[in-house]
Amino acid sequence: MSEELSANEYRQQRIVNMEKLEEAGFPAFGKAFERTARLDELHEGFEEGKVVKACGRIVGMRKMGKMAFAHLNDGSARFQLMVKKDILGDEVFAAFKLLDLGDIIGIEGEMIITQTGEQTIRISNWMLLSKALLPLPEKFHGLTDVETRYRQRSLDLISNPEVMDVFKKRTEVLREIRRFLDGRGFYEVETPMLQQIAGGAAAKPFKAHYNALNVDVFMRIAPELYLKRLIVGGMDRVYEMNRNFRNEGLDRTHNPEFTALEIYQAYGDMRTMQELIQSMFMHLAETIFGKMEFEWMGNTISLQAPWREVAYYDLIKEHLGDDWFDKTLEEAVAKAEELDVHVEQGMNFKEVTHEIYDKTIEGTLIQPTFITRLPKELVPLANHCPDDPELVDVFELIIGGKEIAPAYSELNNPLEQRARFEEQAAGDGEKIDEDFLAALEYGMPPTGGMGIGIDRLLMLLTGSDAIRDVILFPQLKPRV
Repeated sequence: MSEELSANEYRQQRIVNMEKLEEAGFPAFGKAFERTARLDELHEGFEEGKVVKACGRIVGMRKMGKMAFAHLNDGSARFQLMVKKDILGDEVFAAFKLLDLGDIIGIEGEMIITQTGEQTIRISNWMLLSKALLPLPEKFHGLTDVETRYRQRSLDLISNPEVMDVFKKRTEVLREIRRFLDGRGFYEVETPMLQQIAGGAAAKPFKAHYNALNVDVFMRIAPELYLKRLIVGGMDRVYEMNRNFRNEGLDRTHNPEFTALEIYQAYGDMRTMQELIQSMFMHLAETIFGKMEFEWMGNTISLQAPWREVAYYDLIKEHLGDDWFDKTLEEAVAKAEELDVHVEQGMNFKEVTHEIYDKTIEGTLIQPTFITRLPKELVPLANHCPDDPELVDVFELIIGGKEIAPAYSELNNPLEQRARFEEQAAGDGEKIDEDFLAALEYGMPPTGGMGIGIDRLLMLLTGSDAIRDVILFPQLKPRV
């Protein structure tokens, strides 16, 4: 209760200061302010004696008798301000000393170097642009409570420069991905986020109702089936940087609303996608971060190609023994129980095997690894391997024990695609996308396709341990 009272007292004092500032001719919420440049640009192009205009939030203040120093932050950098009574005059200087940390101001002044060698703007004029009625977090500790940081992201960005840097890096990565793909002749497209059939992946969708058409719809779980329609239509290289929605759990690497990149290239295959993702990731690492090695989840990970490739069945044998696929279902279930892997009743041998892989093997793959030649039951939208119709020509890219990207040689046989859809739907015809199957019957060229989890990629590149650290506004439980 005392903390709440203290916060209220701080707020009330700020309101008193605001009223005094308004009486002195400084309205609390000002108009637009035209600045010479952002503060980082002023630092880079510093020219002693030059008169400039700047604006930002006061994040530090030292008030003395006839002089004050402050630090201004506009989101790009911090810059020291010098305020002198003999330059501003008694009333304007007195008004400046009424400012609080967090207030947003615009200033005009001359760039100088102080006796300590710091670049500084000596103010000749200033105006209040927005009064902060609540105090910023304590100066030396910032906003440290994780739950509060996620719920009050604006305060988190003000208080923690490293958080601001992560999200600036996110923007740079997205921009550079687009530049990279555009340079290879891909077209960026947009496909529906509201879909009448939730297709393109195996996941539980969010449901909604579209009043105008009186139909139930789903938030998309993946844009795959629409992007393939564009390949049929003759757009031979397409990508979409999209938001997907899956009504599933929350943990360190999952958020129900997430960003994914899907890419399709006609006349390509899974190998085309292997070259593409290796080149893209190395380009991002070098261009934006200037390095190939990253610290993530306690591991040092190198993105330098070539990356390891191993067939799914070979990897299973590495971990479970060369005789694994000679074992019975009962023996496989017993092994799962020994490894503390939960097995649902009714699972077959392949399903038990994959559950063991998912829970105990995938997490051991720290360096970038392509897992190839998976059982066709696991990937219903992929083409089979030329030498074995029971396997599909795909890869799953695992980095740091987490799946970052699956890619396929896409299935373009409409008859086989229908059979796989029917098997997956288990008798529920409404789950089969007939429009997509009709499009396939007009002919889709051999195609390579890939999906990349952008949030997980950003976790790797920024060394973030939780997906909520790279999403500006992650989903959280409501406050009780």
